[in-house]
Amino acid sequence: MIESFRNIFAIPDLRRRVMFTFALLAVYRLGAFIPIPGIDPVAIAEFTKAAEGTVLGFLNLFSGGALGRMTVFALGIMPYISASIILQLLTVVWPYLEKLSKEGELGRRKITQYTRYGTIVLSFIQAMGISFFLERTTAPGGAPLVPEHFQGWGFRLLTVLTLTTGTAFVMWLGEQISERGIGNGISLIIFAGIVVGLPSAIFNTLTDVQTGALNIITVVLLVVFMIIVVAAIVYMERAQRRIPIQYAKRVVGRRVYGGQSTYLPLRINTGGVIPVIFAASIMSFPQTLGQMIDNRWLQKITEALAWGEPLYNLVYFLSIVFFCYFYTSIIFNPEDTAENMRKYGGFIPGIRPGKRTAEFIDKILTRITLVGAVYLALVAILPEILIAGFKVATIPVIGPTLDSLLPAWFTQGLGVKFFFGGTSLLIVVGVAMDTVNQIESQLVMRHYDGFMRKGRVRGRRG
Repeated sequence: MIESFRNIFAIPDLRRRVMFTFALLAVYRLGAFIPIPGIDPVAIAEFTKAAEGTVLGFLNLFSGGALGRMTVFALGIMPYISASIILQLLTVVWPYLEKLSKEGELGRRKITQYTRYGTIVLSFIQAMGISFFLERTTAPGGAPLVPEHFQGWGFRLLTVLTLTTGTAFVMWLGEQISERGIGNGISLIIFAGIVVGLPSAIFNTLTDVQTGALNIITVVLLVVFMIIVVAAIVYMERAQRRIPIQYAKRVVGRRVYGGQSTYLPLRINTGGVIPVIFAASIMSFPQTLGQMIDNRWLQKITEALAWGEPLYNLVYFLSIVFFCYFYTSIIFNPEDTAENMRKYGGFIPGIRPGKRTAEFIDKILTRITLVGAVYLALVAILPEILIAGFKVATIPVIGPTLDSLLPAWFTQGLGVKFFFGGTSLLIVVGVAMDTVNQIESQLVMRHYDGFMRKGRVRGRRG
């Protein structure tokens, strides 16, 4: 491991990419401590502490604490993710965008530009909602989050300008990391926001144990459960369905090509952590509308979709499954794969080349994607249920009866103020593995040993 880190800094290009990534992540963390003008920092701190374990605490986790401190990066990268989802959905139903997606690099650049415009629009809407929310909300002690002499359209417009500009800058940081650094910039920004809260979460948990507010047995069970979840994530992220492929022999001049057997690796979780990030971004949108619009029906919908509610868990589960299939269909095309195999004389034993091969690959991909989608949804939801509980009492008709029959630890949670649950673990482990694999590929490409000399790394023959 030490030798592998030494090899990273021995390669000038890789060293420059890694240092560039760390520098931009440091800039992102610096912006997470610059507050927007006009707010009371003491009242904001009290309100954030009281909001732990709610949807605000969940969103604050993804922003690296920037939302809880109401800094210039409070919106984080979520508007960009939401805009990406909207553009990808429109690509399926709008012929113009579908045509652009097939035009190669030029079309991809235009779609990226439209995504940036959509990010600005969504940031404007969410920032306006946050400004109204700040003006009419008070801390638990009764102090307003925004002093009265600051309230008004001046504060609202300044907040919108600050938060929208902050999101645009974070979007630019992510794109620069992806282009000139190492790893996926957007995922690394979310990764950095989650990991930075880990030390304080551990410290708070230890403090609760010392004060007697938390049972040591509960903490041990939570740690064991987290280890099991991490092991399951690593196992599933590396799981593959290998389809055997045979290449026919071809004679070109005096040389003979082909004739060997290989396989087509299909990942069980083809979409990675992207479906979870997409689903989390979508689930945060109703809360934003609820803060902006004072409507009775909208408030009821917002309350039903509050974090931890049964409807929230159901919609969140289904959203993850949907985005798994949706994202997989975008990044993997069975017809293109079958056509490329046919061009180079490859075929699946027992399956005709061409259309039959594409149908066979699509059938297998559909089945394994269902397994990957259910795995993602369970990992994202189950730990949160154990931490905060499954609020069955709010279910119509049968809710009170179920609440009286089920154990308290299931309906009320374990009482742990440790918001490093399944979604966080999934993103942290998934992004870390993807980044390490990219560094590993760079090292192997330059004939250096990677991090896993004895293990098998995807795409590398041991």
